Amino acid sequence: MARAKNILFIMFDQLRFDYLSCYGHPHLHTPHIDGLAARGVRFTRAYVQSPVCGAARMSAYTGRYVHSHGAAWNNFPLKVGEMTIGDHLRKIGVESWLVGKTHMRADAEGMARLGLAPDSVIGARVAECGFDAWVREDGLYGQGPAGFYDVKRSPYNEYLRACGYEGPNPWHDYANAGVDEVGMMASGWLMKNAPLPANIHEEDSETPWLTDRAIEFVEVKRGGAPWLMHLSYIKPHWPYIVPAPYNDMYGPEHVLPAKRHARERQDPHPVYAAFMDNLIGRTFSRDEVREAVIPAYMGLVKQADDQIGRLVAHLHAKGDLEDTLIVLTSDHGDYLGDHWLGEKDLFHEPSVKVPLIIVDPSPEADATRGTVSDELVEQIDLAATFVDHHGAPIPDHILEGRSLLPLLRGERPEWREFAVSEYDYSVSPMAEVLGVAPRDARLFMIADRRWKFMHAEGGFRPMLFDLENDPDEFRDLGADAEYATVIAMMYERLGRWARRLSQRTTVPEAALLARRGGTPSTGILIGVHDGHEVPEAYQEAYHGPARPLPPRGGA
Repeated sequence: MARAKNILFIMFDQLRFDYLSCYGHPHLHTPHIDGLAARGVRFTRAYVQSPVCGAARMSAYTGRYVHSHGAAWNNFPLKVGEMTIGDHLRKIGVESWLVGKTHMRADAEGMARLGLAPDSVIGARVAECGFDAWVREDGLYGQGPAGFYDVKRSPYNEYLRACGYEGPNPWHDYANAGVDEVGMMASGWLMKNAPLPANIHEEDSETPWLTDRAIEFVEVKRGGAPWLMHLSYIKPHWPYIVPAPYNDMYGPEHVLPAKRHARERQDPHPVYAAFMDNLIGRTFSRDEVREAVIPAYMGLVKQADDQIGRLVAHLHAKGDLEDTLIVLTSDHGDYLGDHWLGEKDLFHEPSVKVPLIIVDPSPEADATRGTVSDELVEQIDLAATFVDHHGAPIPDHILEGRSLLPLLRGERPEWREFAVSEYDYSVSPMAEVLGVAPRDARLFMIADRRWKFMHAEGGFRPMLFDLENDPDEFRDLGADAEYATVIAMMYERLGRWARRLSQRTTVPEAALLARRGGTPSTGILIGVHDGHEVPEAYQEAYHGPARPLPPRGGA
């Protein structure tokens, strides 16, 4: 079977699935991403395993649920023993490289315990989520009374300084700030400034800069070993500000009405109520905020689409396009005022469902080009897909996702009944408002083609939505006795999922089968009475003249 040599794994940060024209946005035209969809398969029911950056990414990179790897929120370290995409691919001769963001927090204590030096090859890979880092740049160099949010080295800040952008934090002062009418810095952290152009040359802003690094990578690696490049863009994640000409391509007239209903505020689920009432929810519930922010968000997406076009054109010009499997997705969405919420965090579609487009250039995928799949896909499926793409057995005692190659090649495999996502809000102010202990501040989603269910630890009732009759998720049926049977079914599914085998990761199933009944051949004879029960060869070493006792004390 012909296989593309390389894998281009593109992930945007906080890109909503429905803010692409191939997913139906009426005003935001994204022809370059649409072009990928026309050459591949576009998935309409792709769910992340947690609607927050760090946990979602750790699931994508390990191919395992949050429940398994434990890095349940931003900056929760990923345990040093967890295997990642890079570990699996490296075993089969495929390099795995990072260009951009991971939101990885290294398990420094675990590395020290095992004597893994951070500056060693193995230590660096463990610290970079299994990738070799071409360039690691997470962005978000916020600064306050306690210092910088992120104290890691910033290659992007170094680049800006080398280009003549001054100050200790040009990431903010130029790329994420504008200039007001009297010449003062207008920070992108203040959403009122979203309509202003960022005070930076467009070609020096974050998204083109990362595209430059990706093109450099391709040029250096051409003709070498097979590779996976994880091109992980920082945008369209906030701060919501974008350089000209993208800052004024869209206006309030292009802002779609918020998907929200007064019913949602009538006796809401306590967890949902707490998130609606936080600062982000209250702010994004205001129309003037949406009318300022969403055009800038759309500009960030438009810029991203143009950069995808630039990268794909380069691959095509260099003859690399037909030798590269391309995956384009996001780590989660953005409420943007829908459901009276901002940011992400909960399980409504704008938050937990993401775009997923896969272009497989192999002839076996010709029949599915330009098609749409509505199968329930989880982002942990990508790791298994990458291994399968290179023809290696999928280590399914470790990877909990399923290969998508059969779907890309027009096959109709038996598929999953439901998708799962989790959220740990233990460090959030909402947990304090609700009086929930850290171990109970956890949410679980089970979603199938019709129903979406949420369980909240801590003694709360569930939430339930009928996606067939209420696709906008306005009516919570979790307290309605009429739906007790559906809720019971969802709890059975949650229990079945929680009982899955997830921690026996050091021994594959084939090895277990090979060991069944194998101990007699190594002389371990359990339950044998007189020897006739097992072949003579198994007990041969145990026959013969008795050996004389030595003198006591060995003398």
